[in-house]
Amino acid sequence: MKLKVTLRRSGIGRPPKQRETLRGLGLTRVSGSRVLEDTPSIRGMIAKVSHLVEWEQVDG
Repeated sequence: MKLKVTLRRSGIGRPPKQRETLRGLGLTRVSGSRVLEDTPSIRGMIAKVSHLVEWEQVDG
C-alpha cells in the first residue's frame, strides 16, 4: 500500500523541525504531492505535520 501526501499549507513561519519533516517527505511546494510507501516512519512524519498536509491511500 502507498500513501499520496499533498502539501496544503506552507511551511513558512513553522518551527524548523516541521520544515525539516516536510523536506523529508519531499514536499516543497503548496499543492505538491508525493506517493510514498506506507511505513511506520512515514506515518509518524505525516502525524507531525498533519495540520499542513492531506493524505490518502492509493494502490501501488
